[in-house]
Amino acid sequence: MPDFDPDQSLYPFTSRWVTLGDGTRMHYVDEGTGPVLLLLHGNPAWSFLYRNIILGLRGHFRCIAPDLPGFGLSQARAGFGYTAKEQADVIVDFVDQLGLKGIGVMMQDWGGPIGLHLTQTRPQSVERLIIGNTFGWPLKRRGPRVFSSIMGGMAGRMGAKHFNGVLLWFFRMGVTKPLRKEVWDMYQAPFKQRKKRAPTHIFPKQLTEADEFLQRVEEGLSAISNRPALILWGDKDFAFNGDERGRFETAFPYHLSITLKGAGHFIQEDAPDAINKAVLDWYGYSE
Repeated sequence: MPDFDPDQSLYPFTSRWVTLGDGTRMHYVDEGTGPVLLLLHGNPAWSFLYRNIILGLRGHFRCIAPDLPGFGLSQARAGFGYTAKEQADVIVDFVDQLGLKGIGVMMQDWGGPIGLHLTQTRPQSVERLIIGNTFGWPLKRRGPRVFSSIMGGMAGRMGAKHFNGVLLWFFRMGVTKPLRKEVWDMYQAPFKQRKKRAPTHIFPKQLTEADEFLQRVEEGLSAISNRPALILWGDKDFAFNGDERGRFETAFPYHLSITLKGAGHFIQEDAPDAINKAVLDWYGYSE
């Protein structure tokens, strides 16, 4: 059973569940009609991150936002390790189970490698990419490697367990506009119980431990380079800077690149209106 009830004044969506082949019980929302937008979150968020995107776009799109296992309301199978590769394979199974086609994938944070893996694995199903403040290759810069060793090591593990430290740090550093209390409460809700917090420090650890998976994602970029890409980049991100953006612009020559001025890592929180306008314009819905 779910551990919490989303605040319907902020997240006015019908919750849906699907049981995947490995036993994972995935929670997702499915709102609107039209071209499919698959909205992939990263760490330590859940589909709540996309609430304003869904509200702004469901009049033109079928917006599908799943919670990764261990996040939000999804329930991982027994023995699930919460690694990047496992999470990516779950999303492939999720798309297969729902029979999704003609997908535009929006990806941010760990949603990037996961969404790119989906595109490489099911190229017949994904038509467009919406890329925001993410990556698709092993991170070799010293900053991410040090961050991984701290947040993914003993300090991060103990901090996450005892005071939800990873969540607190990410959302203090990752937004430029302070979160209202009721919004902050919803981000904390999945991790109120200490036993639920492990996934939040596993993803930072994966920044170094998932190098093999990330290398395969990088090697597969050329095979999907013909996809139209909308690159939306917050210019105040603590994690990903212009280097990652430039690599995506090179990897996807058929791109439109837009700067979200003043937006931090969680662009969905800092710039939802600009994102919605960019997506509508890019799909040709502008008035």
